[in-house]
Order: sequence, then structure tokens, then C-alpha cells
Amino acid sequence: MNIDEINENQESIEDQDKGENEQPIEEIPVEQPFVTESVNPPSPPVIPPNPYAQPGYSPLQGERLNLGKVQDVVDRIKDELMKVVVGQEEMMDLLLAALLTGGHVLVEGVPGIAKTLLAKLIAKTLDTGFSRIQFTPDLMPTDVVGTTVYNLKTSEFSFNRGPVFSNIILIDEINRAPAKTQSALFEVMEEFQVTMDGVTYPMDFPFFVIATQNPIEQEGTYKLPEAQLDRFLFKINMHYPNLEEEKVILRNFRNDFKIKKQEEVNAVFTTKELLECQTLIEKIFIKDELLDYIAAIIHNTRNNGDLFLGASPRASLAIMKTAKAIAAMNGRDFVTPDDIQYVAYPVLNHRIILTPEREMEGYDAKDVINDIVKKIEVPR
Repeated sequence: MNIDEINENQESIEDQDKGENEQPIEEIPVEQPFVTESVNPPSPPVIPPNPYAQPGYSPLQGERLNLGKVQDVVDRIKDELMKVVVGQEEMMDLLLAALLTGGHVLVEGVPGIAKTLLAKLIAKTLDTGFSRIQFTPDLMPTDVVGTTVYNLKTSEFSFNRGPVFSNIILIDEINRAPAKTQSALFEVMEEFQVTMDGVTYPMDFPFFVIATQNPIEQEGTYKLPEAQLDRFLFKINMHYPNLEEEKVILRNFRNDFKIKKQEEVNAVFTTKELLECQTLIEKIFIKDELLDYIAAIIHNTRNNGDLFLGASPRASLAIMKTAKAIAAMNGRDFVTPDDIQYVAYPVLNHRIILTPEREMEGYDAKDVINDIVKKIEVPR
């Protein structure tokens, strides 16, 4: 065997050993990148054009009301009133709530606490007509609504309109006129019209009655009948100012004996703006549970052992309307139980009559109304 053959055999043996010792290299799979399928995001929920017409509407969903107009009007009026009036902020709020819902107000309080002055100033802030009627024992119904007179030149009868034909009516000392004169207000306060000799004369918008009465002096006065009282949206009880407010009053008018500051009160909103505010307030949301809450309060007044006379359906509507107004004045487009409780007393205090037993025990309407509100479960 020559050298070449020996080398070839040696190479073949080395190759054979190498093949037996070496293991095949496993192929490691290459990890593929994670690919997700393209998914379209869910489309936003469709908001109904008028969510307030939907029974399940929540104030936290859907289109919200812009109540800037209402708040702006209220702030403007208050700024003007506070140029003259000190304190009485609750009365201002209730008066404005009545004005914004188309109701009438009876203001009761002792003499000299600015009942008439505040009513006159409210009228000055609105650019519209104003009329004042001083009720006296000799006042006749025709002195209020007007009368039919005969014209000698034309040989025809014509109707001369009375002072009630205006926009804001201040009736001072309403309980000084007899029942015959008070009854002249029944139709105009409820139906916003006057019927004379078979002809109906509608009132212009707005028509807002503010009446005052003195609860202390009863000489020469006539108690308002329940039918008349029920036509007032609110009965507001005005109180004396506190000590600090009394000091401010003295400082404000120590050099102004004739209260010339009231001449600085200007008309700051129009009837058009008032109509816009009323339209917005009608759209304030109130859920069914709160309507049931109002109904339960009113129903309790009719089945209460402390009361001789309960509230009418007109009272439940008044609570609903004014609760919406209070909510709007506070910048909310939905009613809360607090709004209902806030207006419950001024709406109900003149509509209920206590039993003689409770009156003898020293109870008053506020005690009974508070008890009723506490008994009724508040919706959550």
C-alpha cells in the first residue's frame, strides 16, 4: 500500500468518526411578530334630539340645557334690588321663582319691612307695564277690572279698562277690601282674562300679581276666602331684619330720607327674555320618583289628623313648577328633593287649615308641613 492510499483511508476514517460524534443542529423557529386584527371602535351612543321627552332620561346623559340665560337674568335683577333692599334674599328668590313660572304671590308681614317697596322694585327691573291698586273697604269690583260706560256722542257702550289691565299688578293691603271686591280677581288671576257684559278681554303677557297683607292689624279687614288664597302660587312670610341688617339699613339711608336710591333701579330685562326663561324652565328634568314624592306630600295633607283642609291638585302643580324654577336658578337642569322641600312651605302654608284642637295647642302650618315632609320617604 503506497502513501496515497494510506492518506485516503485515514481521511475516510476521520470523516466517519466526525459524522458519528456530531449531532445535527436543530433549527430554532423564528418567532413571528404578534399581529392583531383591526377592530373598529364602537360607535358612540345616539343622543335623542329631545331627551327630556324620554321617560328614562338621566340628567347625567344626553343633551344638557344651557341655563346661563336664567342665571344671568336672576343676577341682574338681584343686583338692582340690592341697591335699595337689605337682606330678604329668600323672599327675592321666591318672588323670582313665581315670576319665572307665571304665578302670583301673596306677601304677608308686619308694617314697615319693605313689602310694598320690594314689589315696586321688582316691577321696575322689568321693562313692562306696572299698576298699583290700593285696596280699601269702599273699593268696588268695577274700580279694579273696569266698567262699561255709555258714549253720548256715538250712542254706544264702550268698556273702560281698569287698573288690573297691566303686566305687573301690586295690590296693597288686599285684605282691606270686602269679599265682593276680592271676587273680582278670581277670573283674572286664574284664567288671565276679564269677562264684562259677555265680552272676554285677555290679559297681555306677562301678568303677575303681587298682593300684600298685614297679619297683625285686623281692624277693618276681611279674611281672604280659600278660593282666593288657592290662586296664589306662594304665600311669603316676611320677617324683621336681623341686627346686622338693621345697622346696614341705617347707614344706607342716614342721608337719604326719601329713599332716592330707588330711582337708581333700572329695567334690566325684557318680556322676551322672560318668555325665554319660562320656556327653559319648562324643560327642566324631573324624574317620576320625584313626581310621586310630590303627590305623596299633597295626599298626606288630605289624610292628616292635624288638618281640617288639605291641599288641592293646584298645589302639587305649583310645587313641581317652582321646584323646576329653583333648580334653574341654581344652574341645574334637573330637580332634586331639596328643591321640592324648599318650596313646600311657601306653596302649602296658605292652602291648609289646621284643626281647632291643633290651633289651641299652639301648632301652626309650618309645624305640620315639616312633620309631613319628614314622614315621606325621600327618593334616592
